[in-house]
Amino acid sequence: MSINLTLDRIRRLAAHLEPYTRPTIHVAGTNGKGSVTCIVASILRASGLSVGRFNSPHLVSIYDSILINDHPVSPLAYNHARNLVLNADKELRSEASSFELLTLTALQVFEVAKLDVVVVEVGMGGRHDATNIIPNDCILVSVLTAVDLDHQQFLGDTAEIIAEHKAGIARPGKPFVLGKQKHSSVEDAARRVVESPEIRGHFVVSTPVRRMPTSTESSFFPSARPFVPPPGQAIQFHSPAFTSPIHANFPLHGVHQLDNLALSLSVVSTLLAPALLSFHRLSRPVTQGTSCDPLTLLVDGAHNPASAETLASYISGLIAPLKARRKLHITYIIGLSHSPPKTPSDTLSPILSCHSPKDPMLKVRVATLRFTPPEGMLWVTSVAPSAIRETVLQLVSLEDEDVWSASDNGPIEGQLQSALEWTEADQAACGEGEEKLVVLAGSLYLVADFYRFLEQLDGSVNAM
Repeated sequence: MSINLTLDRIRRLAAHLEPYTRPTIHVAGTNGKGSVTCIVASILRASGLSVGRFNSPHLVSIYDSILINDHPVSPLAYNHARNLVLNADKELRSEASSFELLTLTALQVFEVAKLDVVVVEVGMGGRHDATNIIPNDCILVSVLTAVDLDHQQFLGDTAEIIAEHKAGIARPGKPFVLGKQKHSSVEDAARRVVESPEIRGHFVVSTPVRRMPTSTESSFFPSARPFVPPPGQAIQFHSPAFTSPIHANFPLHGVHQLDNLALSLSVVSTLLAPALLSFHRLSRPVTQGTSCDPLTLLVDGAHNPASAETLASYISGLIAPLKARRKLHITYIIGLSHSPPKTPSDTLSPILSCHSPKDPMLKVRVATLRFTPPEGMLWVTSVAPSAIRETVLQLVSLEDEDVWSASDNGPIEGQLQSALEWTEADQAACGEGEEKLVVLAGSLYLVADFYRFLEQLDGSVNAM
């Protein structure tokens, strides 16, 4: 059997189609790929996202391999995308393989549907698989399930060599999550690829789930009428992405499915990681033409009382030794999601109430603003900056000049930059030797705005 193990042909063909732009989770491996893609897609769907899923081979119909929100693609949508791909293939005389044509058809279906996120299963291998033409910018996280000996004539004779092929889906600077492995050599092989100078990815080993005892015994009888399937598996999962352990009854059976669940939950936790507590030093001043020091920001996705308490506890421990030596200027940049019955006070009280207005070694300032609503999620809206401002002044005693608020009704674009410029101007006026810190929090969507701003800022520096 002859298989073209390069991406040259499909890349030429893809260049003549609508560019693919959907945020994507890319899953490779020998065993468990289908289960992991299904579990991850299910979790994302339960979170309110529109989700595409590509698996191969199909079980009953070709439409089964391309799913939108857990439903097979319609013949109409499939044929429309398929014709676009076939026409380009004919025009270029590329003679693409059936899997290359199917892959491009799936990507066109997902692009037309403008889905929030897509979960894609690798066909075979990884580095040279047709699905690996998905652009780097689209990949949210790469995933490797259990690796074993299979397709040795194409991928190699050892688990180590096969793992290197499959880890070839790793993308520069992006997270890569490894599932539980039978062969110890797989982790080392995958890590070498992910942490190589060309990739410099973030290598993550999945966190196992714990199977919990059940309070009641249940029996399974194949001959029972009516038939009742075996009960699910009670599990517990700990992750820094969540403030408390996850408890669930997992409906899939077998120890191997617990491994697949652990990997899937680790993928979701990794997706949330950019919104978790992290420090960022800006690459240059925000305000053009100034020579002030770039801002240092603590960014966190705290958006409810529990996560706000966690953030407040961290900040208190962080600043206590600083204030013992020198005065600290701390500026909060806050954007909140309108989510009744939760109120702005519920989220902000733990954070702001820990600061005493009489503390001579601390100066607090607050900027309030709106965030960019996520595409296709019209129900997600910001709390008005004026309402956040009112809550801030109720929680902590500040002068009007120490609270900056963006417009309630004007354009959202530019609000974050304006807040950062206001913060920058204040910090430039601080006394010599005084410490300065910026905390950006209140909404995962505000964190997303910050990361987009960070990319623009870094891009402008590189262009200089």
